[in-house]
Amino acid sequence: MKPQDVLAYPSRVLADDQRQRFFDDGFLVLPDYVPPAWLERLRAAMAELLDRSRSITQSDAVYVLEEGHSARDPRLHRVSSPQDQHPAFWAFMTDPIMTDLAADVVGPDVKFHHAKLNVKSGKGTQGFGWHQDIPAWPHTDFSPVTIGIYIDGCTADQGPLTVARGSHNGPLFSMYDDAGNFVVKIRSNDLGWLTDDRIASITGGPGTTLLLNCRAVHGSAPNKAAAARPLLLPVYSSADSFPYTPSPIPSPHQGDVVRGKPARFACFDTRPVEMPPDWRFGYKPVWAHKKPAY
Repeated sequence: MKPQDVLAYPSRVLADDQRQRFFDDGFLVLPDYVPPAWLERLRAAMAELLDRSRSITQSDAVYVLEEGHSARDPRLHRVSSPQDQHPAFWAFMTDPIMTDLAADVVGPDVKFHHAKLNVKSGKGTQGFGWHQDIPAWPHTDFSPVTIGIYIDGCTADQGPLTVARGSHNGPLFSMYDDAGNFVVKIRSNDLGWLTDDRIASITGGPGTTLLLNCRAVHGSAPNKAAAARPLLLPVYSSADSFPYTPSPIPSPHQGDVVRGKPARFACFDTRPVEMPPDWRFGYKPVWAHKKPAY
């Protein structure tokens, strides 16, 4: 569904000016949006997953480990598809607190695509270079939205997510490096337009929530603080938006309509999008390349 069609429906969560700001800027921040009761459930579920990772010695399809990970000191960069690892995450992602919020920016019929939990353990863990999301999982339109929740909050020294305001209205940049690796990083010579006045650094207390357009240029710095910076990142789309390619982060829930009804017809936005590698043969994460610098 395209923005003008979404805006024809009444908002359920956002004020009119907030919804318009999302479409104008490519992102929207909602301080303290998730209530404490949900945050406690998510923290407990995350603690269980962290405890399970003690037996993992190298990154796999579920756990992406940080340098120094051990059974005594589990250090995670990411948990892929947390909704498939603990029921609390799927319960949260299908709760109206999330699906009604998604509906305000993708339309009343909402479909789930994938999710990840970027734990980003402290003490100098990796960041992520400037990139756009949609080339990793292209759809028939650009309705997909990532809803990021800072479970414990995020301060400036924890490597907050940063977004280039208005960049979703600009071009889609190549996510391949000069050697042909799909690294999900914009080449430095394509970033001359990115000035400090366009960059928003997203910080806030526990439950602070970010809505991020799939075309928006964003990234994050390393986490230099002692505490981890868990950021839950489910992705939703309009029900009439369909992926062109398999997901790099597969889930049995991919394609589930979590609000409203399934679509009988697809919505198409004919602006071009670069295709990712063929994920049918497996996903090689960006940090697996020799020069990730993330």
